[in-house]
Amino acid sequence: MTDRKFLLLNDTDNILVCCQAASVGELVKLTNVEFILESNIDLGHKVARNNINKGQHIIRYGVSIGSATVDITKGSHVHLHNMKSDYIPSHTRQSKAGE
Repeated sequence: MTDRKFLLLNDTDNILVCCQAASVGELVKLTNVEFILESNIDLGHKVARNNINKGQHIIRYGVSIGSATVDITKGSHVHLHNMKSDYIPSHTRQSKAGE
C-alpha cells in the first residue's frame, strides 16, 4: 500500500502528487480511491486519481492547471506527454539589454 507516497491537495483534484518515488504495479490506496500504478512515478510528479477524458481539465489545488490531450486512465502518470498547460507566459526575455 502506498498511501503515504501520494498527496491529495484539494478534494476536487483529479490528480495526486507523488511525495516519494513509486513503482509500476504498486497499489495506491487513499480515502475513496484505490488503483494500481501503470508506470513509475517520480517525486513531485502527478498521477491520475480517476479517469480523465481528452479535453477535460487537469485539476490541482482545486484549479485547472491544464487539459488532457488524450484519455488518461486512473493510475497513469500525468505530465506533458498527455496534457497541455494552461500557463501562458505574460512576458518574454531579451537576450541582451536594450533589445
